[in-house]
Amino acid sequence: FFSARMASSAGEDAMTVVTWDQLAAVKDSLEAQIKELKEQEGTGFDSGDTAWILASTCVVLMMSLPGLALFYGGMTQQKNVLSTVMQTFSIAGLVTVLWLILGYSLCFSTGSEVYGGVQRGWLIGPDDSQKLGANTAHALAPSIPEPVFMTFQLTFAIITAAIVCGGFAERMKFSSVVVFIFFWHFLVYCPICHSEWAVDGFLAAAGDMDFAGGNVVHISSGVAGLAAGIIVGPRLSGTITRPHNLIYVCMGAAFLWVGWFGFNGGSALGANGTAGMAVMVTQISAATALLVWIMLEWVTTGKPSLLGAASGAVSGLVLITPGSGYCDQTGSFFTALIGTPIIFLGLKLKVRLGYDDALDAFGVHGVGGIVGGILTGFFANPFVTGDDTRKGCFYGNCEQVGIQIYAIVVVAGWSFVVSSLILLALKYTMGLRVPESYEIDGLDISEHGETMFMDFPAPSDVKVERDIVGTQEENVSGAPVPVPMQPMGAQVPTMFPIPGVGFNLGYPPNMGVVSSLATPITQVGPRGSSQPPPGY
Repeated sequence: FFSARMASSAGEDAMTVVTWDQLAAVKDSLEAQIKELKEQEGTGFDSGDTAWILASTCVVLMMSLPGLALFYGGMTQQKNVLSTVMQTFSIAGLVTVLWLILGYSLCFSTGSEVYGGVQRGWLIGPDDSQKLGANTAHALAPSIPEPVFMTFQLTFAIITAAIVCGGFAERMKFSSVVVFIFFWHFLVYCPICHSEWAVDGFLAAAGDMDFAGGNVVHISSGVAGLAAGIIVGPRLSGTITRPHNLIYVCMGAAFLWVGWFGFNGGSALGANGTAGMAVMVTQISAATALLVWIMLEWVTTGKPSLLGAASGAVSGLVLITPGSGYCDQTGSFFTALIGTPIIFLGLKLKVRLGYDDALDAFGVHGVGGIVGGILTGFFANPFVTGDDTRKGCFYGNCEQVGIQIYAIVVVAGWSFVVSSLILLALKYTMGLRVPESYEIDGLDISEHGETMFMDFPAPSDVKVERDIVGTQEENVSGAPVPVPMQPMGAQVPTMFPIPGVGFNLGYPPNMGVVSSLATPITQVGPRGSSQPPPGY
């Protein structure tokens, strides 16, 4: 270009080294190459942000599978552990398909203030320019590909539905669970999610601060669990049963704890300082709540427990969820310090109130989400948010507390009313509860035909005496018929006689199996003892 200018100024047009047309051609070629490189990398996408949300997606899914499955499964009675895990696995599959068909569109496409539109159903837009693909981005997350954003948000929908199962565990028909979650996802989760997190949601417009799902995940699921616990009714074994396997509980809590870093940190939708703060305050809140819980147990019972430590950690994680992107280290510490005793007391009051929230879906998630949301209205720090309008009462914006309470009331009220209507409709059509004999036997064998720790032989003719219910059943198909379980506090169990094998499965003496193939056996318990196995 310099040579061309010099030649032109000397009147030597014929000697021009580079012509203007050639320069234009070079420019066009460079622009085309730049465009091609951008298309290959994803236009405007940040590789660091994308990698972080991909990793967060994986760990948040692990919160459900196996995290929540183990946590809930370990807290149930041994005869119901597989049915509890089955619910979580099935929900992961069901919600994924619902999310693909319409759920994602109802949550994150533009529409009304409550629901998104249907234009992104099956992830297909009204024209080619809006189809979800490797090079498309959502307005809420412009630095990552939309498929990553879509899948990340899917993991939240999965765990929210799975948490609800804690309210009706050990007594609800599997078929009813599937139908309930189908309607609950569309009628409860989708409108709450859109209202809180979509660009045109009315709760977002009101200024509610719910960074990672205090309302969307914990209150919506916890309150639905409360409605289910009330409408389905208490278990035959009573409202309190001992966890059958504390190791499962602790393993599940560990998966939840680690996964929560992606749950809260990933909600920043990028690898940035907000994500770093969210991860830090998540750890502080979980650790503080764990210590507070075991100290409360130490004072009230004289013995801190492993179950208490796990429950405390999960409570702290729930408490900080709404404020994880708004609170600093001081706010997270006091959120756990104030909120944990409230959750602890709430679980104690559950017994007096008489509702059977089997796995504390409402007691931990519902109460924790409510308390955490209100405390966010106090502790939100503009230094963390980088926005002087996003601050709490302790930083000069006490109106935020009222906004938080307003959003909590709306979400809790909607979830309770709509969940109750769905449950009542199912109760008077297909029914909600398993037969009493199924509940006594356990849902593992009665609903799914499998057991946790052993396979039953299949004699050709097995008669089962159930003295406790005054009936006798005969299995003519050759499949084993389990003997019913006795509620906790029953007499010391004895045998489940199976041909040539002696096992103590925790059944009372008057509930044996009479078989023409049975041979005399010796009554033995675990490791030769006469005591029932743990978990019964």
